[in-house]
Amino acid sequence: MHSVDYFRTEFISYLEKKIITKEPVNLYEPISYILELGGKRLRPVLTLMTAEIFGVDYKKALDAALAIEVFHNFSLVHDDIMDDAPLRRGKASVHEKWDINTGILSGDAMLINAYQLFENYKSETFRALAQLFTKTAIEVCEGQQYDMDFETRDNVTISEYLKMIDFKTAVLVGAAMKMGGIIAGASIEDQNRIYDFGRNLGIAFQLQDDYLDAFGNPETFGKQVGGDIIENKKTYLYLKALELGTKEQIRELTDLYSIHPNDTKHKIDTVKEAFVETGVVENAKEKISEYTLKAFRVLEELQITKENKEVLREFGESLMQREV
Repeated sequence: MHSVDYFRTEFISYLEKKIITKEPVNLYEPISYILELGGKRLRPVLTLMTAEIFGVDYKKALDAALAIEVFHNFSLVHDDIMDDAPLRRGKASVHEKWDINTGILSGDAMLINAYQLFENYKSETFRALAQLFTKTAIEVCEGQQYDMDFETRDNVTISEYLKMIDFKTAVLVGAAMKMGGIIAGASIEDQNRIYDFGRNLGIAFQLQDDYLDAFGNPETFGKQVGGDIIENKKTYLYLKALELGTKEQIRELTDLYSIHPNDTKHKIDTVKEAFVETGVVENAKEKISEYTLKAFRVLEELQITKENKEVLREFGESLMQREV
C-alpha cells in the first residue's frame, strides 16, 4: 500500500500534465491559476487510496481524482465571489485577480471539465460515477445555500448546522472515496460503506476545523486564528455555547456576534473565554470523536484486508490529530 504522500505526489504530477492554458486565455488562465495554488489535495488522494485498497492500480482512478479536485476548486472560485473574499490560500482570489464575470465563467468551465473527465471510463463505470457526481454536486450547492441562509438567521439549530457541513463538506469526501470503489469494481455494499466512512470523517474534519479556527496554533493553522469569530460565523462552538450558556453569557455572545469592532483581539479573547466557560470546548472534542468513531465502526464491515483497514484507521486518526 502506497503512502498518502506518494498518492499526493503522483496526483500533483498528473494534475500538472493536464493543466493547459489555451485560447481564450482569459477563460483558461484562471483555471490554471486556482488549480496551481496548492492545498491539501485531500479528496483526490482519497480517491486514489480507495481504488488501491479495493485492489486495483490507483492510476485507473487518476481521472476521477482530477474530476473531484477540479470540482472542489470550482466551488472555491464561486464561494469566493459570494463571500467577496480577496484571498485564497494566501494569494489573490480569481475574481480579485481578474473580475467577477471571469470568475463565474471560468468556474462554469471547471464544472463542465469535471464531468468531461468521466468520459475516459467505460460506459457502466461512467454512468455510476456521473450519477454519484450529480447527486454530490447538487448537495454541495444546497449546503452552500444553507450556509448563506444562516448568515441572516438568529435561530439556527445544531442539527441544521450539522446538515449544512454534511452537504457542504462531508458528502464530497464520501464521494471521493466511493469513486475509488466504483472504479475498483467493489461491491455496492462496500461502495456505500466506504462512502459512509468518508462522510462521517468529513463531518469530524469540519468540526475539527471549527475548533482549530478558535483554538489552533497560529504558527501551524495556516490562516488567522479567530477568523470565524471575527466574521460572526455561526459554527458548532457558537451554537453550542448558546445552548449551554447562562442568560448573561448568551446575551454577551449574541451582542459580540452582531458587531465588527476595530479591536478584534478583545472580541476573539472574550468569545473564546465564553467557549471555555460554557464547556463547549470539551463538548466539541467529544463530537469530533463521535463522528470519527462512527467512521471507524464502518471499517469493521468493509470486505478488505485487515492491513488496509488499519491504513484507513491511521489516516482518519492523522486527520483528527492535525493542527492545520
